[in-house]
Formats: sequence, structure tokens, C-alpha cells
Amino acid sequence: MFDAPARPVPQDADGRIEIEAPADAAAVDRLVLAAFGPGRFAKTAERLREGARVAAGFVAREGDGVIGSVRLWAVTVGGEPALFLGPIAVSAASRRAGLGADLVQACIDHAGDTGILLVGDLPYFSRFGFRPAPDVRLTGPVDQRRVLWLGAGEAAGEVRPA
Repeated sequence: MFDAPARPVPQDADGRIEIEAPADAAAVDRLVLAAFGPGRFAKTAERLREGARVAAGFVAREGDGVIGSVRLWAVTVGGEPALFLGPIAVSAASRRAGLGADLVQACIDHAGDTGILLVGDLPYFSRFGFRPAPDVRLTGPVDQRRVLWLGAGEAAGEVRPA
């Protein structure tokens, strides 16, 4: 299911972010469903993830439970390798503890020089260096203002599963 990590495991300052294990998949699916509901299946980002392979996944745990998760998906942007970040999910009881930011940072650390694309809120993601990607095209309806890029140079072209 997952590509082997190409880099050392990113660790936040508290060591609460870990690489997602195959045994975590069901817990991650439940967490994402609780956070986003069934409406997420109609979104363009979900259509892209359905055709892509998971490049990496990260979780936050409390005891034996998964309380946060995020995945990176292998895609191409204009034919160039890239990663698609999302969804980020944190349990309702654990929000405001900075887990979302730690999960995003784990993805950035893992990506290294590979560009990261996401669909999200610029005010939240700009603190990590993400910026609008007006020349990136996703197949399906999307608010172009929410298509964001982090990487060297500008991203342009159609996004496809890798």
C-alpha cells in the first residue's frame, strides 16, 4: 500500500507523529469519515486520490488510538513528479493541539525537494510556504483559489495520478 520511505522518518518536537502502518488503515478511514463525512467522496481531490498510490502516510496516536492522520499521494503536475497532500484529519477532541500543523510538517519533511500540491485554505497553509497555483489544472470542479503549491518554481499543467 505504501512506498518505502525514501528519507528518515520526520519527527515533530514531541515525537507524536509516526509513519502510518498498514494496520492503521481502518482507523485512518474512520477518522477521515468522522472529520469530513460522506460528502468528501464527491470532491475532485478524492477522485484524484482514488487513482493515485499512497506515497507516505503519517499518524498521531493517543494510547493505542489514531487521533490524527494525513497522506501524500504520488501524482504528476504537467508531467513532473509531485505529491498530493490530504486529507488531514484530527479527532474532534484533539483539535487545537497543533496536530494538524505537525502532520503537515511531517509531509513537508518527507517530500524533500519534491513539490507538494493540495486543495486547502491559503491562510492556514501559507505559514508552511504554500502559495496559489493558478496554472495547475485538476480534472473536475475545484475552487482554483484553493489549489496550492509548495516547491521550487511554479507548478503548471494537468494533475494526474502517478
